[in-house]
Amino acid sequence: MPQVLVVVDAADGSAPKPALELLTLARRIGSPSAVVFGPDAERAVETLASHGAEHVYLVKDHRMLDHLVVPKVDALEQITGHITGQNSADLAAVLLTASTEGKEIGARLALRLDSGFISDAVDVNPGDPDSGHAVVATQSAFAASFTVTSAVTAGVPVITVKPNATTPEPRRAQPDVHEVEVELSQAATAATVTAREVRASSGRPELTDASIVVSGGRGLGGGEHFALMERLADLLGAAVGASRAAVDAGWYPHSNQVGQTGKTVSPQLYLAAGISGAIQHRAGMQTSKVIAAVNKDPEAPIFELADFGVVGDLHQVVPALIDEIISRRG
Repeated sequence: MPQVLVVVDAADGSAPKPALELLTLARRIGSPSAVVFGPDAERAVETLASHGAEHVYLVKDHRMLDHLVVPKVDALEQITGHITGQNSADLAAVLLTASTEGKEIGARLALRLDSGFISDAVDVNPGDPDSGHAVVATQSAFAASFTVTSAVTAGVPVITVKPNATTPEPRRAQPDVHEVEVELSQAATAATVTAREVRASSGRPELTDASIVVSGGRGLGGGEHFALMERLADLLGAAVGASRAAVDAGWYPHSNQVGQTGKTVSPQLYLAAGISGAIQHRAGMQTSKVIAAVNKDPEAPIFELADFGVVGDLHQVVPALIDEIISRRG
């Protein structure tokens, strides 16, 4: 079977959940493989093997992390060239997480491979052999107003996939591990990382990776009421999001904003409390699998796309929800 190369998006050599999701998707269309960057890349091998990786390419060169983007593109270009050799059919696709870096790497790699690039896919499946398309991607377009299927018609498909596109499924493999030496281009060292600072952990999952997101908006009435959302999030193991109105009011950090000018999330469950559901916000969460909304305005646009809705005061509904969760957990 042709390899499907999954790019593991982690600076510390770990294998984060979105990478395991990509390996699960990769098994649909070929032999899942993974590439990990950095001196600690070896740390990820066991986790990747437990999720089906049949080949793991370790690029342990510290320059992968010392410079921005281009060294990783150089490495991927050389790895894909090694896989394909004289037969491009040996590589079915390259999958990356749809992060800011992942999308830049993917676009640059596709250009170098003279291939097509698909961004922000929410699903990946094998194509119809009669169509000549080995891989078909599903995307949400125009602020998730439409769902489209796309296929690359030339070269090896390079696809970035949103987190939570699927549930990681463990499957034990005995991977061939390859240590890769990379020759960097002159452009690779043009931009250098001068410092890194580890963000203080809240103990909650990263917003874009979380399976459950609870978000608060203008209806909270003040920043102090985000403590209510945080308590609910901690009970559910969720991340906390915020609408643009709440962020602009200074009630919650901009890094937690969900929407067209914030972050795009696609969790299994999205709970919106006190958010009207303007198009700017919908663009950032409309691909969520299940949407629940609490708003005292029965005409709020959020109810147009909600799977479950409660018309009521969130300061009464959310505490009641918290009490019910605690009660059911005994």
